[in-house]
Amino acid sequence: MSHDSDVSGHYIGGEWTTGESESTFESVDPATGESLGEFARGTEADAERALAAADDAFEEWRSLSYIDRAEHLWEIFHELRDRHEELGEIVTRECGKEISEGKADVTEAWHMVEWAAGNARHPHGDVVPSEIPSKDAYMRRKPVGVVGCITPWNFPVAIPFWHMAVTLVEGNTVVWKPAEQTPWCGEVVAEMFADAGIPDGVFNLVQGFGDVGAAIVDSDEMDTLLFTGSAEVGHQIADQLGGKPGKGYACEMGGKNGIVITANADLDVALHSAVMSSFKTTGQRCVSSERLIVHEDVYDEFKREFVDLAASVAVDDPLDEDTFMGPVVDEDQVEKFHRYNEVARTEGANVLVDREDLDPAEIPEGGDEGYWVGPFVYEIDYDPDLRCIHEEVFGPHVALIEYSGGMERAMEIHNDVPYGLAGAIVSDDYREINHYRDRAEVGLSYGNLPCIGAEVQLPFGGIKKSGKGAPSAREVIEAVTERTAWTLNNSRDIEMAQGLSADIKTED
Repeated sequence: MSHDSDVSGHYIGGEWTTGESESTFESVDPATGESLGEFARGTEADAERALAAADDAFEEWRSLSYIDRAEHLWEIFHELRDRHEELGEIVTRECGKEISEGKADVTEAWHMVEWAAGNARHPHGDVVPSEIPSKDAYMRRKPVGVVGCITPWNFPVAIPFWHMAVTLVEGNTVVWKPAEQTPWCGEVVAEMFADAGIPDGVFNLVQGFGDVGAAIVDSDEMDTLLFTGSAEVGHQIADQLGGKPGKGYACEMGGKNGIVITANADLDVALHSAVMSSFKTTGQRCVSSERLIVHEDVYDEFKREFVDLAASVAVDDPLDEDTFMGPVVDEDQVEKFHRYNEVARTEGANVLVDREDLDPAEIPEGGDEGYWVGPFVYEIDYDPDLRCIHEEVFGPHVALIEYSGGMERAMEIHNDVPYGLAGAIVSDDYREINHYRDRAEVGLSYGNLPCIGAEVQLPFGGIKKSGKGAPSAREVIEAVTERTAWTLNNSRDIEMAQGLSADIKTED
């Protein structure tokens, strides 16, 4: 630890500080309810100081070459790899997802750093032909300036690097607010930046709650905001920044994702895909599947086998390698899960698996104060007015919806949600697969796979209520740079395109 206090602080302008306030908050292990540490709670003043530090550092940072900037990230790439096991365990202890997912989170982070740092040596513009042979025209990119990054708890190491690695290589400076549920992961990432010798003020961390995020969004010094999180907050950000000249944003929000399982599906693939999509991360991925849209010809067999699996998936200590599902992240998520299960019951669901309140024997030793739930699976007739199949739960809450007819009917049900993030089709008929590919209202889609499992070199973002922009990989470059079309004349004469006269005519 780089600071001398029992309270972990912020990293602002190259220094660790507990900031303006005496107020603190705790990180809690969702499996046990035990405290993992005490953290300084940031204020608006802390956010403003971080933004000022980022603004001050921008000119010097942008003046470095892409390759010089990327050198700092290569240091972090090696540290993420070297500390894979240790950091994976911290992720699991702080957000509750099982250990293979905790470690995969760290792997995804180093993949993103590798992509961003490697991209520093790749072409960064386009040469564009001009009508006039003596002109050279090309496109250049410039950094926008100070980028605010607000990231969620469910990928507490990976998503920050989705946002920040590319942003920094492109020449911007960063102010980052991690989720209040995962401040320990935030601190570990900040220590890596500090150890990598990145110039003071280029990277800044402010811990805290929504008021810190709001201060970053409100600031005149913030040029572009990258956000991954809830639709409610993301839409507030979009509303606020959308009308402000010179302010940019890319927001990736939630989903009410579906998997279409057609009459031509391989049922083993369908079952494997559905269980992974619905129950990995205890249903707490923005791409998790809460709707399984299944053709009547295979419905009964699929239902029987899916119910067996949902009734028996291992909910246990997330640090145990035999666990499939850990706890949800906090009490709010437990309450939301119960609330939506009740909505489904009220709306006429036929409940098939109810592990909402786990048997005490299923809760691991020491877990009495943890946030434990199991799968809740039901079948319900499709109706466009049902809340339970239209609103995101963010937990292991899964509806089976039977359909008859062709792909048109499947897609009508699939697309009838306000969100448009991820989805999948399971079919052995390429025509059905391509119909889904072309008609699914989603930003991420999969054939004969779970609808989770993004790779960093692909854009990750949605449409409709799921967001605008894709704050990762190549697509985030669009959000954190300005394009300049540059034309240079190599002649001493001026000749214009489109036949525009360049003659200056006088009265003589």
